[in-house]
Parts: sequence; structure tokens; C-alpha cells
Amino acid sequence: MILALHLEHFSLPPPVNSSASTPSEDQASGQFMMAHPAVIVQPAMVVTTNNVMLNQWSSGVCDCCEDMGICCCGFWCPYCLMCKTSEEFGECLCLPLLEICFGGILHPITLSMRSSMRERFHIKGSIQDDCCVVTCCTVCIWCQMARELKSQRHSLVVVNPAVNPVHQQPQAFNQPLQPINPAY
Repeated sequence: MILALHLEHFSLPPPVNSSASTPSEDQASGQFMMAHPAVIVQPAMVVTTNNVMLNQWSSGVCDCCEDMGICCCGFWCPYCLMCKTSEEFGECLCLPLLEICFGGILHPITLSMRSSMRERFHIKGSIQDDCCVVTCCTVCIWCQMARELKSQRHSLVVVNPAVNPVHQQPQAFNQPLQPINPAY
């Protein structure tokens, strides 16, 4: 969407005949001649968004055998897996514990985490799909999200700036950097 400011809606005083008045008279009356033409359209910033979801989940909902450590953690201590995954995703560590308040029937935290993870990593899907799978098997969904975070972490490429190859020898504390002249 491009925004533009049109000055045609603003009325400017008509140009003043310079031979009929002096500059001091124009200043007193509040009418000035413009040296340059007025800007008709202001430049605007164009922002395009590409919300195409191209990626798939790195593993399926029932692919627990792909990572047995995550699967065992989800089976034996699901709230530990939920809290750890939530923290790794950048949310509050204790956020999944709020689902205890809903009595195990509704899973709004799991639904919101899955939806936001899907949006962040541009994974295909919809909120209806998320709602259906969250209702069927919550622990499997948390295992899938933990595997997704693990695979996303491994697929990141970090580029470091060039490091200066010249290294200085470490110096002990309280030692002067230059030798002291004994003549002092």
C-alpha cells in the first residue's frame, strides 16, 4: 500500500505581482512568492509482505521414534518437556503449567504455541488443523514441537565477522605494559 500526500486539497494564495508591491509589503500582508514549485506527492515507504507458507513440519505428529530422548521425556514427564520447549521457544518457562487450570479438556496454551511456532517457521497449516491435532494428542504435539525446535536450531547458519589472526600474549594483572626506566 502506498501512501501519498496530495497538496491539491490545500489552497495557496494566488501569486502576487512583483511589480505592484515591494518585498516588505508582501511580508506585511503575509503573501510570499514561492521560489520552487510545491511538492505534489511525498515519497512513501513501500512494504511488501510475503506470507507464503512453504515449509512442512520436520517430523510428523506420531514420529516419536525419530528422537527417543524427546519421546521418553514426553511420555514419563510431559510437563518437563512442555516447560523446556516453551522456554526454548522464547516463552515463559511455566506457561504450559497454566493448562492444568483447564482440567485437561481444553489446551489453549498448546494451541497457541503450535500456531505461533507454525507462523514463525512459515509452516503450512491452519488454526483448524492445529485445533484438531491438539485435541487428539497433546503430548505428541509437544514432542513434535520440541523436535521442530531442535531441527530449526541445527539448520541455523551463523556467520561470524573475520577474527583478527594476531593474538597477544596474556599478561598478568598489575604488571606494567612497558618496562620502567630505572633512571627515574
